[in-house]
Amino acid sequence: MAVLGTVFVVLPGLVVDHDLAGAGVAAQDRLKAVNDVRTTLLQLLGGLVVLFGAYATWRQLRVSQDGLRATQEGYVTDRFSRAVDQLGSDKLDVRIGGLHALWRIAEQSARDREAVISIQAAYLRTHLPWPPAGREAPAADVPINDIAPLETRAADAQVALTALGVLCRHREQSWVNLGITDLRRADCDGLWFPEVNFDQACMEAAGLYRANLTQTSLVSVNLRHADLATAVLRRARCVLADLRAAKLVETDLRDADFTETDLREANLRKAAAHGAVFHRADLRMADLRGTDLSTADLAEARLDGALASERTRWPAGFDHTAAGVVDADDPGPEPSPLLQPPGMTLQAPPLRSTP
Repeated sequence: MAVLGTVFVVLPGLVVDHDLAGAGVAAQDRLKAVNDVRTTLLQLLGGLVVLFGAYATWRQLRVSQDGLRATQEGYVTDRFSRAVDQLGSDKLDVRIGGLHALWRIAEQSARDREAVISIQAAYLRTHLPWPPAGREAPAADVPINDIAPLETRAADAQVALTALGVLCRHREQSWVNLGITDLRRADCDGLWFPEVNFDQACMEAAGLYRANLTQTSLVSVNLRHADLATAVLRRARCVLADLRAAKLVETDLRDADFTETDLREANLRKAAAHGAVFHRADLRMADLRGTDLSTADLAEARLDGALASERTRWPAGFDHTAAGVVDADDPGPEPSPLLQPPGMTLQAPPLRSTP
């Protein structure tokens, strides 16, 4: 009160006297000037009060937000822990519930996405090792016709794989390890696996239609009879891989490395393979009609019985006839995939080529 009294009673008169500098004015004019100064000070004080109130409100809001964030993080942590605990259950439906819970946490919390991706990958590596382990897993030498789709024989693993294929589209870490896993007849249609390590995995008859496998490592992987139509394998490393009878129709193979890869009877119709490396690859009886190989490396590649058409583009100076390629009619437009039977069928076509 003393400060306010000084500010509004004494200070206005001192300000007016200072501004007048000893000049004589009428008492009425001086009183008006003092009142104007008081009005200005009152407006300034009111502005300070409003500003202080706004600051206090902002601080309270920040405290509330911090408290809410801490509560949410605690809730997410609790959900995360419970979901991880569910993965160790001996009941299939409980494990699937835990995997779905982790998937949802990763979609809602960018901070936990990388941890969820690592957990999903580790779950696949431990539950689907290659060669197979455990009584329920089909043996490595069982014909692919006798193996049920992954979603039937290991529904929880299919959920984990699908979640990975969705979450890897917006991940930050460079590599995800799915090497040496049993992914026979897995459903990966439309999923994203860029920069994922599938080295030495068995993906025989897997469905990878429109999958994104950019810069993926597929060293020594088994992709026999796999459906890779319209997939993206740009800059993928498929060294020593087995792609016998694989479907690679209209697939993006630009700059991919297929060194010493077995592509016998593979269907590469209309694939974009310029810049791809097929050094010492086995392309016997492969369908190369309409394939763009204009800048591909075909050094020491085996092409006996491979089919080509007038739309097949070869490297400059390459004599495909001398390499044993058979000229055939162009297949024309590819039918719509919506009119085709599912990529993974119960009967995989037998290999006709010799070992």
